[in-house]
Amino acid sequence: MRQVWDFHGGIHPPENKHQSTGQPIRFAGIPTELVLPLAQHIGAPAEPVVAVGDAVLKGQVIASAKGLVSVPVHAPTSGTVVAIEDRPVPQPSGLPGRCIVIHPDGQERWIERKPVADYTALEPAALIALIRDAGIAGMGGAGFPAAVKLHGRPDKVIDTLLINGTECEPYITADDLLMRERASDIVAGIRILQHLVRPTEATLIGIEDNKPEAIEALRNAARGSGIEVVVFPTKYPSGGEKQLIQIVTGREVPSGGLPADIGIVCQNVGTAAAIARAVLHGEPLISRITTVTGEACREQRNYEVLLGTSVQFLLDMSGFEPERLSRLIIGGPMMGYAITDLSVPVVKTTNCILAPTRAELPPPPPAQACIRCGLCSEACPVSLLPQQMYWFARGKEWDKLEAQDLFDCIECGACSYVCPSTIPLVQYYRAGKAEIRKQREEKAKAEHAKQRFEARQARIAQLEAEKEAKRQARLQAAKAPKADRGDTGAEASTDVVAAALARVQAKKASDPAADVIARAQARRAGTDTPESPAAARERLQQNVASAEKRLDAARRKLAEARAENSDKLAAFETAVTNTEARLRQAQEALAALPAPADDAAGSGDAPADIIARAQAKRAAGADAPDAATQRANLEKRLAAAEAKLAAAREQKSDKIDAFETSVTSLREKLASLAPDAENTSVPAPAADPAQDAIARAMAARASRDTLSPGDKAEQAARGLEERLAKARTELDAARADGSDNIAALEDAVAKLADKLERAQRELAERREGAN
Repeated sequence: MRQVWDFHGGIHPPENKHQSTGQPIRFAGIPTELVLPLAQHIGAPAEPVVAVGDAVLKGQVIASAKGLVSVPVHAPTSGTVVAIEDRPVPQPSGLPGRCIVIHPDGQERWIERKPVADYTALEPAALIALIRDAGIAGMGGAGFPAAVKLHGRPDKVIDTLLINGTECEPYITADDLLMRERASDIVAGIRILQHLVRPTEATLIGIEDNKPEAIEALRNAARGSGIEVVVFPTKYPSGGEKQLIQIVTGREVPSGGLPADIGIVCQNVGTAAAIARAVLHGEPLISRITTVTGEACREQRNYEVLLGTSVQFLLDMSGFEPERLSRLIIGGPMMGYAITDLSVPVVKTTNCILAPTRAELPPPPPAQACIRCGLCSEACPVSLLPQQMYWFARGKEWDKLEAQDLFDCIECGACSYVCPSTIPLVQYYRAGKAEIRKQREEKAKAEHAKQRFEARQARIAQLEAEKEAKRQARLQAAKAPKADRGDTGAEASTDVVAAALARVQAKKASDPAADVIARAQARRAGTDTPESPAAARERLQQNVASAEKRLDAARRKLAEARAENSDKLAAFETAVTNTEARLRQAQEALAALPAPADDAAGSGDAPADIIARAQAKRAAGADAPDAATQRANLEKRLAAAEAKLAAAREQKSDKIDAFETSVTSLREKLASLAPDAENTSVPAPAADPAQDAIARAMAARASRDTLSPGDKAEQAARGLEERLAKARTELDAARADGSDNIAALEDAVAKLADKLERAQRELAERREGAN
């Protein structure tokens, strides 16, 4: 006889199991509606692969696994999908969840099932994939996907396969009846697990001594198979995975570790039976055994229930008397949770529906102050310090709470059960775990965003440095006399590039606009290569005109991206912002030039001279099209644009806004022609974008010249505040929509916040100096 061990703590609450073991398992039948949550297990919820109105067959996949720790959902019977929506689901928070709703047709039409005649001929990976595709999650209550547990690790040798038949929670008898009536299915599933896990030493079934009929049935089914049934004394919570391992093998799973770390794989008897049905009969997990008990039900028994069946349906079958009910509990009295909505469905982890009366399970009295008796520490099966954890949880000292090995707590409720002050200790621990997990996720997101931002800044700085280095190299090469270069031009060029790169990296933080102004001032002082004022002004006018054209094009692309809800919206917004900045820099550089000197050849106003020359050229008819030709060209382009707009509207294209913008622009250009243009061969002079830009820059400069330095600083700060508020609004909208542009918007907000802080600091310093 195999030796068994004990574990620290534990309690002996009233078992109350005999009420539901007097009758065999009964099929609950097909309800009028099945509600199937997409999240029925630990891990990522499944993703629907059907639509409303689809007809489905029994066993058909209706939601596929999403991620490694996930399993699919199957139709429990044939029928029609009538909704995919949020419905009440069984979970402690009481929040609704996404569900697929099926109306059964009563015909029980199956998909084509593909049983495996010889599973030993399959590779372990293929067999594990079959188990995952069958939607099997742990049936003992936790709901961890079975396939994930069965994935072996090359660095870990499994010596023991342990099957959990303990079912230590009071009132619950689903596994007990399963072992009594379907022991052969359990043993068949264990053999499949043996083929996958390949334990080197033993395969054990752990079961408490309060289930004699189940013990006998399992021993008869396992006779001659090498599977050993290990019986041990009843104590709660011996059904916990780590506690069962310690009882049967004497080993302890390390804090934060897994059973595989000590060479053990543990599965529930219900999971083993479901694996046998999936492999040997080709049937996915679409039903489970559920105990319906409590004195508020006239008939207490176990049912085989189709997943998605409502709790109300099962209670009605059991003669439910709602006026006698104290509170309705999913699970047992120790680890279960109360529900108020009877429409919640049975899911893969629903092993019990408990409907006790007030006399049977009275509500707990109000919690009193902790008297530091230490009974909770004595009862804890994980050897934790529940009292200390309680104080840290109440004080929201999450770091200290986690340091007390909070995540080793199995939430068995033994500490709450023995507490003389009736403090709901487990609720504090659950809330603490949820808060710590939330903080971990937020920290991980923040760190990821920081890394992306820093990497982007480094890339931008590197590209800017390389561009500037090449420009400096070309400039130096152009200035160097050809005779000095000789045959070593390549080496000299390389040296120039390296020297220029060093200079650029030394002044990366410089302001481009300030650099342009400084160069202009240097030319005025005669410290740089001389350039005539007229040439400098003409060059800068061309720069302004070019920047305006690029800005118009960037804004059109941004409008199209917004109309199409493109994923490149942030990139176009950044392009518009950058182009606006370059235009301002060009305008400021132009405004910074000295006024042209008077001369006899012109009016003294270089822009006016340019305009006069252009008008003279037009008057001479130098290659300028007449008004009729201009109007004809515009009318032709307008007709084509209107045709495209009409076609886009007919097709309900997502580019309608872009075509409307084009049509509006062409109509404005056509209307801008002089009314009598058709009667003259010389068109009216068109507006000069460069001249307009010069005028705006001169006006802005004149306006700024009238302001004091303090007013200028205040004006700059206000402008930055408006831009920052707009950027934050866009960031909030992106976060609400789950947009892919969140990181780019966060970068923009951070940059604007830095600029605003510097501007406000400068403004404060000026005000302080003025006082």
